[in-house]
Amino acid sequence: MEDQELQKNSRVVKVNSAESWNFYVSQAKSQACPIVAHFTASWCIPSVFMNSFFEDIASSYKDALFLIVDVDEVKEVARRLEVKAMPTFMFLKDGKTMEKLVGANPDEIKKRVDCFVQSSRLVHIA
Repeated sequence: MEDQELQKNSRVVKVNSAESWNFYVSQAKSQACPIVAHFTASWCIPSVFMNSFFEDIASSYKDALFLIVDVDEVKEVARRLEVKAMPTFMFLKDGKTMEKLVGANPDEIKKRVDCFVQSSRLVHIA
Protein backbone atom coordinates (compact mmCIF):
# COMPACT_ATOMS: atom_id res chain seq x y z
CA MET A 1 0.00 0.00 0.00
CA GLU A 2 2.77 2.43 0.92
CA ASP A 3 4.49 1.71 -2.44
CA GLN A 4 1.26 2.58 -4.28
CA GLU A 5 1.00 5.85 -2.35
CA LEU A 6 4.56 6.73 -3.32
CA GLN A 7 3.84 6.03 -6.97
CA LYS A 8 0.69 8.19 -6.89
CA ASN A 9 2.69 11.15 -5.60
CA SER A 10 5.65 10.59 -7.90
CA ARG A 11 6.64 13.21 -10.45
CA VAL A 12 8.47 10.53 -12.45
CA VAL A 13 6.46 8.87 -15.20
CA LYS A 14 7.26 5.27 -16.11
CA VAL A 15 7.34 4.68 -19.85
CA ASN A 16 5.93 1.25 -20.69
CA SER A 17 6.09 1.23 -24.50
CA ALA A 18 7.40 3.05 -27.56
CA GLU A 19 3.90 4.44 -28.02
CA SER A 20 3.84 5.96 -24.55
CA TRP A 21 7.34 7.38 -25.11
CA ASN A 22 6.16 9.04 -28.32
CA PHE A 23 3.05 10.35 -26.56
CA TYR A 24 4.99 11.97 -23.70
CA VAL A 25 7.61 13.46 -26.03
CA SER A 26 4.86 14.86 -28.26
CA GLN A 27 2.96 16.32 -25.30
CA ALA A 28 6.11 17.89 -23.86
CA LYS A 29 7.03 19.33 -27.25
CA SER A 30 3.61 20.94 -27.70
CA GLN A 31 3.87 22.48 -24.22
CA ALA A 32 7.53 23.56 -24.61
CA CYS A 33 8.33 21.37 -21.59
CA PRO A 34 11.86 19.97 -21.23
CA ILE A 35 12.26 16.24 -20.61
CA VAL A 36 14.78 14.49 -18.39
CA ALA A 37 14.78 10.75 -19.08
CA HIS A 38 16.45 8.08 -16.95
CA PHE A 39 17.21 4.89 -18.86
CA THR A 40 17.55 2.08 -16.36
CA ALA A 41 17.60 -1.70 -16.00
CA SER A 42 16.50 -3.79 -13.03
CA TRP A 43 19.74 -5.81 -13.16
CA CYS A 44 21.99 -2.72 -13.06
CA ILE A 45 22.71 -1.87 -9.41
CA PRO A 46 24.00 1.70 -10.06
CA SER A 47 20.92 2.36 -12.15
CA VAL A 48 18.55 1.04 -9.47
CA PHE A 49 20.46 3.12 -6.90
CA MET A 50 19.71 6.25 -8.95
CA ASN A 51 15.93 5.69 -8.94
CA SER A 52 15.30 7.34 -5.57
CA PHE A 53 17.69 10.19 -6.44
CA PHE A 54 15.79 10.70 -9.70
CA GLU A 55 12.50 10.82 -7.75
CA ASP A 56 13.96 13.42 -5.38
CA ILE A 57 15.32 15.63 -8.13
CA ALA A 58 12.04 15.43 -10.07
CA SER A 59 10.19 16.87 -7.08
CA SER A 60 12.44 19.95 -7.24
CA TYR A 61 11.68 20.83 -10.87
CA LYS A 62 7.95 21.19 -11.48
CA ASP A 63 8.34 22.65 -14.98
CA ALA A 64 10.12 19.63 -16.49
CA LEU A 65 8.85 16.16 -17.35
CA PHE A 66 10.80 13.30 -15.77
CA LEU A 67 10.53 9.92 -17.49
CA ILE A 68 11.97 6.57 -16.46
CA VAL A 69 12.51 3.92 -19.11
CA ASP A 70 13.49 0.31 -18.44
CA VAL A 71 15.65 -0.62 -21.42
CA ASP A 72 14.57 -4.25 -21.23
CA GLU A 73 10.88 -3.33 -21.38
CA VAL A 74 11.12 -0.58 -24.02
CA LYS A 75 13.96 -1.85 -26.20
CA GLU A 76 12.84 0.00 -29.31
CA VAL A 77 13.26 3.43 -27.70
CA ALA A 78 16.59 2.52 -26.11
CA ARG A 79 17.86 1.26 -29.46
CA ARG A 80 16.57 4.30 -31.38
CA LEU A 81 18.26 6.68 -28.92
CA GLU A 82 21.44 4.58 -28.87
CA VAL A 83 21.40 3.88 -25.15
CA LYS A 84 24.31 1.51 -24.65
CA ALA A 85 24.99 1.68 -20.89
CA MET A 86 23.02 2.19 -17.72
CA PRO A 87 22.23 4.43 -16.15
CA THR A 88 21.89 6.91 -19.01
CA PHE A 89 20.25 10.28 -18.54
CA MET A 90 18.95 12.16 -21.56
CA PHE A 91 17.85 15.75 -21.78
CA LEU A 92 15.33 16.45 -24.52
CA LYS A 93 13.85 19.67 -25.79
CA ASP A 94 11.36 19.97 -28.65
CA GLY A 95 11.62 16.21 -29.11
CA LYS A 96 15.38 16.32 -29.72
CA THR A 97 18.17 15.00 -27.53
CA MET A 98 20.17 17.97 -26.29
CA GLU A 99 22.53 16.10 -23.99
CA LYS A 100 23.30 12.59 -22.77
CA LEU A 101 25.00 11.66 -19.51
CA VAL A 102 26.09 8.11 -18.73
CA GLY A 103 26.83 6.97 -15.19
CA ALA A 104 25.59 7.21 -11.62
CA ASN A 105 27.01 10.56 -10.54
CA PRO A 106 24.30 12.35 -8.51
CA ASP A 107 26.19 15.65 -8.22
CA GLU A 108 26.84 15.88 -11.96
CA ILE A 109 23.28 14.87 -12.82
CA LYS A 110 21.84 17.49 -10.46
CA LYS A 111 24.13 20.15 -11.93
CA ARG A 112 23.13 19.26 -15.50
CA VAL A 113 19.41 19.05 -14.71
CA ASP A 114 19.60 22.45 -13.06
CA CYS A 115 21.40 24.03 -16.05
CA PHE A 116 19.09 22.33 -18.53
CA VAL A 117 15.86 23.35 -16.80
CA GLN A 118 17.14 26.90 -16.18
CA SER A 119 18.11 27.33 -19.84
CA SER A 120 14.70 26.02 -20.89
CA ARG A 121 13.02 28.60 -18.65
CA LEU A 122 15.07 31.40 -20.19
CA VAL A 123 14.22 30.35 -23.73
CA HIS A 124 10.55 29.98 -22.78
CA ILE A 125 10.48 33.53 -21.35
CA ALA A 126 12.30 35.11 -24.29
